[in-house]
Amino acid sequence: MAINLKTVVALAALVSGPAWAADAPGVTATEIKIGSVFPFSGPASSIGLVGRGMLAYVNSINDRGGINGRKINLLTYDDAYSPPKGVEQTRKLLESDEVAFLFSPLGTPGIGATIKYVNAKKVPHLFVVSGATKFANFAEYPMTTTGLPSYNTEGRIYAKYVTQTLPYARIAILYQNDDLGRDYIAGLKGGLGDKAASMIVAEVSYELTDPTIDSQIVKLKAAGVDLLYNASTPKFAAQAIRKVADLGWKPVHILDINASPVSATLKPAGLDISKDIISTNYGKDPADPQWKDDAGLKAYFTFMDKYYPEGDKLNTVNTYGYSTAELLVQVLRQCGDDLTRENLMRQVTSLKKFVPSLALPGMSITTGPNDYRINKQMQMMKFNGERWELFGPIIEDTGPAG
Repeated sequence: MAINLKTVVALAALVSGPAWAADAPGVTATEIKIGSVFPFSGPASSIGLVGRGMLAYVNSINDRGGINGRKINLLTYDDAYSPPKGVEQTRKLLESDEVAFLFSPLGTPGIGATIKYVNAKKVPHLFVVSGATKFANFAEYPMTTTGLPSYNTEGRIYAKYVTQTLPYARIAILYQNDDLGRDYIAGLKGGLGDKAASMIVAEVSYELTDPTIDSQIVKLKAAGVDLLYNASTPKFAAQAIRKVADLGWKPVHILDINASPVSATLKPAGLDISKDIISTNYGKDPADPQWKDDAGLKAYFTFMDKYYPEGDKLNTVNTYGYSTAELLVQVLRQCGDDLTRENLMRQVTSLKKFVPSLALPGMSITTGPNDYRINKQMQMMKFNGERWELFGPIIEDTGPAG
């Protein structure tokens, strides 16, 4: 009996199904199911709002037909910023819901408690929301990509700024005695290289349980330094700003991005005494009047009005959620109809000069097989007593990822 080759090929296709069916859990012809965990309640609920913005953005994409003909089904659970709850919810997403991948889970404690499990399951763990440098160790965690600049990356960028503009500075470091503070110190020292030993003349830490850090600031001032590197969080950064002013001390004051929000740090400290503090940024601030005619921010405001009217349009937590969801869409478009986990990781690690609509001018995203970092470019900014003003060139960290 003669065999029709075309018939054989057609039958084989019917048996095997589309390329994504066997190798891509959570994917059907009409849907891609993904999951995430956010602290919608608990002590970090204010930043858990990132998840609300992402859900709203996904709704806007689905209203336009989805990506490559598939709607995005984003399942989100609350871990209340509790690592055991984070483990429980992550297992539910992978083992019960069988999502295709995890998208932008938020919080260092929960990510730290689940990252080994997720990588062992070989599930893509995309754009995790934490600056902890250990999560950027892509050799150890090959399925994980980071969404925030790592604290180490940010520290190296400050080092570049200091060596270029203040090469003879005598530096004092105030740092939180945890991974955040230690990562910022490691980044600064790594960026300063051989100069670190001579430029850094004092280091003082504080504990999260300390009621005040006045004594630490007094000690740093007594060291005779002219640059204060403040690697802290909003409550303690505000205390430091007030004590520096009380002492009549006027060092160049560099403040990490986590402690830079005007509402959380500078207003409580006092806007007038916060003038001339230096920090860094990588996205357009929706409250900054210089962007009032920017096309990207106009589209963001329109989106917020329609899909997330209860959200605070000026809160950068929401611009972050918007921008990260925009990046998700880019990756899914690059995947085309091949939504296997292997191809997903291939696409997320081969982004080429992608420009998010809310990125600062001149910034773009490029990833590679040896560096998964999404954000490694920043621009310096100085507080003018009312708002932050950008200055200087884009600074890129070209050092090691993790």
